[in-house]
Amino acid sequence: MRKKALYLIFFHFSFLAVLGQATQKPVLHGKNWMAITGKPLAATAGSMIFQKGGNAVDAACAMLAATCTMWDVLSWGGETQALIYNPKTGKVIGINALGVAPTGATVEFFKSKGLNFPPEYGPLAALTPGTPGGICYMLAEYGTMSLKEVLAPAMQLAAGYPIEAQTANSIERQKARIKEWPYSKAVFLPHLGEKREAPEAGEIFVQKDLLETLTKMVEAEQEALKKKKSRKEAIMAAYDRFYKGDIAKEFVRGAQEQGGLITLEDLARWKPIEEEPMKVNYKGIDVYKLQQWTQGPMMLQALNILENFDLKGMGYNSARYIHTVYQAMNMSFADRDFYYGDPYFPPQEPMTGLLSKDYAKMRAAQIGFDRNNATQGPGDPYPFEGKVNPYLDLLKKRGFNMDTTPANRRGFAPAHDTRSVAALSIDAEYMDRLWRGTTSVEAADKDGWVVSITPSGGWIPACIAGRTGVGMSQRMQSFVLDSSLNPFNVVEPGKRPRVTLTPTMALKDGKPWLSFAVQGGDTQDQNLLQFFLNMVEFGMNVQEATEAANINSNQLWLSLGGVKTDDRKPRGGSILLRQDTPEWVQKELRQMGYQITLDDRTSGPINAIFFDWKHNSFWGGSSNHGEDYGIGW
Repeated sequence: MRKKALYLIFFHFSFLAVLGQATQKPVLHGKNWMAITGKPLAATAGSMIFQKGGNAVDAACAMLAATCTMWDVLSWGGETQALIYNPKTGKVIGINALGVAPTGATVEFFKSKGLNFPPEYGPLAALTPGTPGGICYMLAEYGTMSLKEVLAPAMQLAAGYPIEAQTANSIERQKARIKEWPYSKAVFLPHLGEKREAPEAGEIFVQKDLLETLTKMVEAEQEALKKKKSRKEAIMAAYDRFYKGDIAKEFVRGAQEQGGLITLEDLARWKPIEEEPMKVNYKGIDVYKLQQWTQGPMMLQALNILENFDLKGMGYNSARYIHTVYQAMNMSFADRDFYYGDPYFPPQEPMTGLLSKDYAKMRAAQIGFDRNNATQGPGDPYPFEGKVNPYLDLLKKRGFNMDTTPANRRGFAPAHDTRSVAALSIDAEYMDRLWRGTTSVEAADKDGWVVSITPSGGWIPACIAGRTGVGMSQRMQSFVLDSSLNPFNVVEPGKRPRVTLTPTMALKDGKPWLSFAVQGGDTQDQNLLQFFLNMVEFGMNVQEATEAANINSNQLWLSLGGVKTDDRKPRGGSILLRQDTPEWVQKELRQMGYQITLDDRTSGPINAIFFDWKHNSFWGGSSNHGEDYGIGW
């Protein structure tokens, strides 16, 4: 008893120490606007738009365009996922600007090449581009400025900007693969044949082809305006030139020349979708995520489960707290890995059941506190929406035990689905697949507009499509080819894969309370979940919460990387902790079956805006984990 009391006293004072210590980066404060993203120059692009009178949507689009141009682990050929709070309606809306699988992208096609998943790199990894259409749609519907004004910073960057060491060194490391694609080689390797073939840090990096592509889009807009078209119609004229005009023709020619599948019809048929996001209420706060074509609802499921526990009473990052969060995340990931997919293609995902409070209570009751359940599998949400699970035979064939009683605390997943860390190593290549990054964009203004974006795709090493300067998406790899792994996420032409990309927004008393996002593959909603709990349960401010120690679970099916099944299997019990986690906490977790790895930073590059309604101001948090940067006024 005395040991337990001392234990709780330590965590009380440890938590106070966390709150009292200075953060590595200061809180951002602003009264009029806030612009935060993954690159300092891109944050500056957002501030330029705000200073010219643009709203948060205008600024977010400018930051997105800039990060694509700077290859902040994404390109113009990637995908855009966004949440927008519209103060005129008081509603949060979702923007689905994820590309789709092209003509010919079938299970049979990829299996004929000896693959268990679509490839990681190259033209066969590409979906149709989504980001150009996403920018045009958001700007046309909810912005105030012209495309010419919003793209001006990105066009200046394309004309030449001093490249950062992070991007320049990434190009140098990946130059062998880049040389496989002639258009990529021409853009990325200006010193071909020399010892260092990539640009040096600080060297002016010029992208003439991309500048021409952006110029063509602006020309289409300006020509439409001369014909007395409306602002919205003019922006969509630029959209049409990219997806149906000469840009599309060159994109398709370049993609197909290098072995890609995308056709002109694929580009012409694709459109961004405005949709209603998912939400749950956690202790009076409405938390919004995009639909099940992202992993976003996984965080909502985890919140529903964790609502059944006294997390604050457990103590910040105590062994019991870490274990409880880990178990809730693994349950939610197991459901994500089997039940999530494109809602616009059959079969219909059981999201009503998955997000029900009663389902969460059932899952919470299955958590045991003696050991980690290293073989956690999916639950059965169908009874919670009044239906019978049509995949019970498939689940039983795979060996899942679908007993839902609280006494059944182990053995959900079959042995062949999950491997121990000893059997499947946690090496640098695995961690790259787990953390594979992108960027995030956060913007807010005094009129009430709020934008949260997690864009991605076309990261280095990117295959550039012809003379467009546009790097193609690599998101095809997030499909599965085996329906027994996930019957909702099997590749099919015109379909969207289930992606990791997951912006977040929270409202309290009907007003924006928090807008936040992070990069990092399968760790995104892990870090965002804990960031949110850091603020709600432990009273951290927004910058403290971005820097606070989080845990990462490897007990999930990887969404990215590897063309063999073993590359993606869950690593049961594998957990990442920050290296300053007390030894007795580590010891207790090891006794519960966890296999621990340590790192100096585990929070992920989180960017966030907190809305201080008491003082009518913004608090910005920008990660200390990378190049992320924010500006407020």
